[in-house]
Amino acid sequence: MDFSAGFPNSPGGRSLNAIDRLTALFSRLPGLGKKSAGRLVYHILDTDPSYAHALGEELLAFHHAIRRCSRCGSYTAEDPCPICADPQREPLICVVERAQDVRVIEESREFRGRFHVLGGLIAPLEGVSPEKLTIGELLARVRRESIREVILAMNPTVEGDTTALYIQKVLKDSGAEITRLASGLPVGGDLEYADRLTLSRSFRGRIRMS
Repeated sequence: MDFSAGFPNSPGGRSLNAIDRLTALFSRLPGLGKKSAGRLVYHILDTDPSYAHALGEELLAFHHAIRRCSRCGSYTAEDPCPICADPQREPLICVVERAQDVRVIEESREFRGRFHVLGGLIAPLEGVSPEKLTIGELLARVRRESIREVILAMNPTVEGDTTALYIQKVLKDSGAEITRLASGLPVGGDLEYADRLTLSRSFRGRIRMS
């Protein structure tokens, strides 16, 4: 993919130099504006060149080293991931929107089951239908792995609620109990920014959906 395409010219019509190009690339990362991206670029320039070389090599190898787990959809260096391959895990599945939510919940140390990454939330206005998510794979896992409980851990938003209700209907006859994280997570909140205590209370206070 050519990331140089679409770079704007600097004032005066001059082509962007190396600093401008790297700043533009960094500014595409979530949470990084142009000023923050510029500080990162100058920090790299001020450090030993070996650091920039190591960073570049790691970025080049990143997509080759990390892949999606064929079972849960989380990112992993091994397939299946260590969580899916752990026989000591309880027959529970925690359903999350994104792969990074798995790490957040794991760090809470409150959940000892397995995970399932949907890859998004149902959002018709944005063209995200249930068929574009891994809901079918979830149903197959629940039946194949004799799952006792499915915990829906989507963010408490309109899209999260819609997705939770749809999954509840799909799994209605699966034999698994369907619950959802309850107290502790504010409406419109985001799992990524929830602290460990909040997540612990949410798991302990989850509510039954079916």
